[in-house]
Amino acid sequence: MLICSVAAFAQERGHEGGAPAAAHQGGAPAGVGGGHIPNHGPAPIRHAPAAPAPNAGRGGAPGGDHPSHADQPGHPEAPHVHANDVWVGHNTGRNDANYHLDHPWQHGHFPGEIGRGHIWRLGGGGPSRFWFGGFYFDVAPYDFAYCGDWDWASDDIVIYDDPDHPGWYLAYNTRLGTYVHVEYLGA
Repeated sequence: MLICSVAAFAQERGHEGGAPAAAHQGGAPAGVGGGHIPNHGPAPIRHAPAAPAPNAGRGGAPGGDHPSHADQPGHPEAPHVHANDVWVGHNTGRNDANYHLDHPWQHGHFPGEIGRGHIWRLGGGGPSRFWFGGFYFDVAPYDFAYCGDWDWASDDIVIYDDPDHPGWYLAYNTRLGTYVHVEYLGA
């Protein structure tokens, strides 16, 4: 009976069955990822640098037209969150054309739970369309280069509001400590 109770608890924690986020610890450098879940999303940017030029390119590795966010030796090139909840790479503000949507919230607002207490297990797909818990999303085309190492069939993610880019959420990968901009596509 005790074994069944533990399995039921693990299923609720992951929303899609399986273990909590801390079970996927491989692949993250010290101070980033490894099951850490930020207490909150990033703060809105008050004074953004000059807006970057839009780039709707898909795929590829960070670099060239994608800035590196490796702010310390061994940290990921992708936008990431430090263990002290500093969001690295979320600093371009509202005028970043790479995250402009002509029709923000076109498919409505995500009706599921967001934030630290709500871990979702990816159920399949890839950057152009992925799902969990019966909800569908896509990654911002500009961010495709930052999620090439995500396991779309089993990584745990946490969804946060994006305070600067209307229509976008931030999907944080607990295993890697990286995040990308995602748009809700519906249930």
